[in-house]
Amino acid sequence: RGIGRWTAEMFLIFHLMRPNVMPMDDMGLLKGISEHYFSGEPVSRAEAREVGEAWAPFRSVATWYIWRSLDPLPVDY
Repeated sequence: RGIGRWTAEMFLIFHLMRPNVMPMDDMGLLKGISEHYFSGEPVSRAEAREVGEAWAPFRSVATWYIWRSLDPLPVDY
């Protein structure tokens, strides 16, 4: 079966350092977009994709900041 889309996107972001990857299957990203752009209301992938258009060409960086905003305490990476 091979690896899935999410795994491939994480490889692109963290190992190949691609700056413009938006992992649409990532639940943390969707939750963060929901909290920061839609007042906590559920967000569709189409709505999240529309939000992410403004982040180009640095969608990977914006995704990291969205993930980071969900961490309750400082985390050592």
